[in-house]
Amino acid sequence: MPVCGTRWLEIARREVKKACDMLGLESIAYERLREPEKTLEVAIPVKMDDGSTKVFTGWRSQHSTALGPAKGGIRFHPAVGADEIKALAMWMTFKSSVMGLPFGGAKGGIRCNPKEMSQRELENLTRGYVRAVADLLGPLRDIPAPEMYTNAQVMAWIMDEYSSLRREVTPPVVTGKPVELGGVAARDTATARGTVLCAREAAKALGIDLKGASYAVSGFGNAGFNTAYYMAELGSKMVACNDTGGAAYDPDGLDPVAVLAWKKERGTVRGFPGSKDVPEGEFFALPVDVLIPAALEGSITEEIAPRVKASLVVEAANGPTVPGADTVLEQKGVMVVPDILASAGGVTASYFEWVQNLQGSSWTEDELERKLEKIMVECFSSVFGMHCDMKVSMREAAFLVGVKRVTDAMRLRGWLS
Repeated sequence: MPVCGTRWLEIARREVKKACDMLGLESIAYERLREPEKTLEVAIPVKMDDGSTKVFTGWRSQHSTALGPAKGGIRFHPAVGADEIKALAMWMTFKSSVMGLPFGGAKGGIRCNPKEMSQRELENLTRGYVRAVADLLGPLRDIPAPEMYTNAQVMAWIMDEYSSLRREVTPPVVTGKPVELGGVAARDTATARGTVLCAREAAKALGIDLKGASYAVSGFGNAGFNTAYYMAELGSKMVACNDTGGAAYDPDGLDPVAVLAWKKERGTVRGFPGSKDVPEGEFFALPVDVLIPAALEGSITEEIAPRVKASLVVEAANGPTVPGADTVLEQKGVMVVPDILASAGGVTASYFEWVQNLQGSSWTEDELERKLEKIMVECFSSVFGMHCDMKVSMREAAFLVGVKRVTDAMRLRGWLS
């Protein structure tokens, strides 16, 4: 069963509370971190193509600005809600912190079904959202980015609407923009590159040779496909992938590019020539070396975890493993590289874009990729070192690193006195 937003908020709070307790922090530290600094709920009236007006609900939550301006994506999804947005904003705080970035955490969302909306309707919705939350946004306040079912075009509309409201062109107000508007070419693939770099470093630590290793990707969207592509570049073999329409499984291997072409034509990976479907409950039990959840929260549950055969799970999605499943996987000796580290390539590339926009400078794609690799490898090493020193899971280690950096900043700013 999917995990509701309220439970995700409880899970995020529990992860932060555990880290605060392990670090021996004063009680005010957790009290400051358990709630977002600010959450705004807005109603957005949109003129639809049929002439009617529909009112959509949207949110923007800023969890913490201790380390810098709030940073986080905007998702368009029919099931999004306030507590889910708050939880995701909290995770963004610690994702930026783990990566050593000068950002706090934020998240935005609009409850809608973008698959049923035209481009004109999506543009009107996006611009209405910006007008509603504009007072929260700004290059030194809160910088949105793409997330689930949003993309570079949506970011372009956000930049344009915000610039119109402020009567000045403001590229650094948003990241993930088209390159023509100040975006960086590496942004679309950065989350996947970061995930694969973490997989590479984790495999080294576990003694797994990724050349010839098998892997499965759950969720074959942007992050899922690009992760599969870069894993294949390392010589690994994708044997399974899935999406909302079903799965494609072939123990002899699947070509990620060919599967993507099939998905674009048919709308799903299911039915890819030479493959067979796998029931939803069986996908995570496939015999693979590496498992990459890249879809929605709560994919790996307590019921699924005991059947996982992979030695390594690398989380490209936000919150794909529920806490009970984490415990089972740890007991089985499965290393889980948590989302706040493994999926942090996107926010890191967003940081590069933001800095370039503020400075009016630009770096080449090769320079950006080298910078990303350096940061990802250093941060993995930091978390892995904490994992070994404290004898805790990788997720607990990541939160220890992240929470310490945020609370150190809060203390220096006088927020804990």
